[in-house]
Amino acid sequence: MQDIRILGLDLDGTVFDDHKQISPRTLDAMQAAIQRGVVVLPATGRPVSGVPEQFLHMPGVRYALTSNGATVTELATGRRIVELTFDADAAMQIYDILRPFDCAMSIFIDGQSYTSTDNFDRMQELSPPALRPYLRDSRIAVDDIHALMRQHAHGIEKFSILYPDYPTRDAARAAVTAACPAEATSSLGCNLELNAPGVTKGQALLNLAETLGYSREQVMACGDSDNDLAMIRAAGLGVAMGNAEPEVKAAADVIVADNNHDGVAEAIHRYILGD
Repeated sequence: MQDIRILGLDLDGTVFDDHKQISPRTLDAMQAAIQRGVVVLPATGRPVSGVPEQFLHMPGVRYALTSNGATVTELATGRRIVELTFDADAAMQIYDILRPFDCAMSIFIDGQSYTSTDNFDRMQELSPPALRPYLRDSRIAVDDIHALMRQHAHGIEKFSILYPDYPTRDAARAAVTAACPAEATSSLGCNLELNAPGVTKGQALLNLAETLGYSREQVMACGDSDNDLAMIRAAGLGVAMGNAEPEVKAAADVIVADNNHDGVAEAIHRYILGD
């Protein structure tokens, strides 16, 4: 067993099963790791406002890595341990490039998720059914996205966009990357997620480890999607879920059961608890 001191956990498709629930076995395993002194943190594409209650109220969960690594927040104080946001002018250019495409776009700013008022219904239409309640309740509709970005010029964390099909998504991605640098990933189906250049879950996880005085070898990460790939590669022990995308499995050190069969609990018991 490695001396794991930090455990980064993706949420959707990893900790959550397909019904967006966390099983009792997984919750118990996470709590056992915390009691061993391991720093357990959600490492998610969601903004900090979208971190589920199970994490926020779990004793010992101190940090959340959110917006694909744009921020790491100390939950008790709201202090940002890591903050890797967009240049405001670049963010507005990206928004203007993406807007003409058929899509449902959200922008994560200062820990909240915003969408344009005329985009709200389209977001529900394009999202997977299991995600609709979360998206409906978490998105704040505003009339003027440009004004919002100007008001929060130093807090623009991430773009999250849903498309009706892969050709539309790929055309939008090509248009953005041809015009300005951005870190482009996907977490589900026909979605596109954009962060500032070089910003990934992996970089943020290593930044946190350095801040806390731990080495890369003491970091373990579990994930399933393209936006977890950098984290899986960066960690001393990268764990792919059984339901992970082929590229994630290829990059991982080990593969465990899928998200519907307590893969996270399996990884914790095997590599942290040693049972």
